[in-house]
Amino acid sequence: MDYQEMTQALLQRLLNKELVAATISQPRTKSNEIKRIKLKPIELKGIYHIQLEYQYERILKHENIPLSSIEMTVNELFEQFRQFHGEFTSENIQIQLSKKNKVLWKVEQTANKTVDLSHNRKKNYLLDPDTVYPFLIRLGVQSADGKVKKQKYDKFKQINRFIEFIHDSLDYLPKGRTIRILDFGSGKSYLTFALYHYLKIEQGLDIRVTGLDLKKEVIEHCAQIAKDLEYDQLEFLVGDINDYNDETAVDMVVTLHACDVATDMALARAVKWGAKVILSVPCCQHELNTQIQSSPLDIMLQHGLVKERFAALATDSIRAEILTLVGYETQLLEFIDMENTPKNILIRAYFTGKKPTVIQKERYDAFTKFLSAKPFLEKELKDYLD
Repeated sequence: MDYQEMTQALLQRLLNKELVAATISQPRTKSNEIKRIKLKPIELKGIYHIQLEYQYERILKHENIPLSSIEMTVNELFEQFRQFHGEFTSENIQIQLSKKNKVLWKVEQTANKTVDLSHNRKKNYLLDPDTVYPFLIRLGVQSADGKVKKQKYDKFKQINRFIEFIHDSLDYLPKGRTIRILDFGSGKSYLTFALYHYLKIEQGLDIRVTGLDLKKEVIEHCAQIAKDLEYDQLEFLVGDINDYNDETAVDMVVTLHACDVATDMALARAVKWGAKVILSVPCCQHELNTQIQSSPLDIMLQHGLVKERFAALATDSIRAEILTLVGYETQLLEFIDMENTPKNILIRAYFTGKKPTVIQKERYDAFTKFLSAKPFLEKELKDYLD
């Protein structure tokens, strides 16, 4: 099959509305800022479209393409990328292109799948709301018969959103040995138990997880649940981020709602341990609020509420940039809906070892100088930034 035959065969399946989901990856050039593109069919105002989700290093963008324009889109995409993996109604297709467009085409026949384009379709959660999960029962999210409690449905959605981030991180975790995971500020540990269940029970991975929190009664309660569920590789300890010195290397660090610079302490520890995956939901960012001085921003900063919100956004942006400068692929993502909590930004960082460019360093220096900011995380990671 040559390149033209390949594009026509793929195009025909798209025009026949056989697409279930697909991913396009492997940019042809290093200058391409888009890492990968996900495709799925949707219906807008009764008209069939294919939605493209462009995944950049830090942001996601969406574009909805009607079938009348899909041929031009397909040609443009294959000019920029060399790999395609697609699920169709009766087959899976893998396409790999060489630099000179030599085509490797693999087809795997599958059971027939249906495509539901309805906007009201049931959410495909990684944890099924109709399945009994003992840990969710013990945590009060499900009733004894396995039904999600009405008043706990937002918590169930939050847990599933977190599991999506864990699922997306699988490729970055080590293979062939025990995966070491730390959760700082685990609290009531809804997400700690969910993480353990998904990685250990559903994915069958060899993991050891520690939840750390200052509240002794909460830790004792969680430890008893873990014991009752026979979660042998899950432990809970009373302690502070600063006092935890039992590790020399960690694979994943999770920190949820650690207040102010406690988040930075956890991020710094994660970097120093060589963590491959960092998932952090910050809380109560006060540090920059007391530092920011920038006369061009006075029209904003004169208002305490606006200054507080701006400082929080600037803090998380700086955190993400610092992680990028020390070798991580970093994104700021929405964790849960704003209607549930305004503290909904999640920092997701995967270690790639990629060296920062001179422009990235200069951009960071210019931004912090503009704000008159001297971030705690920068000082903690000074040796890694030099």
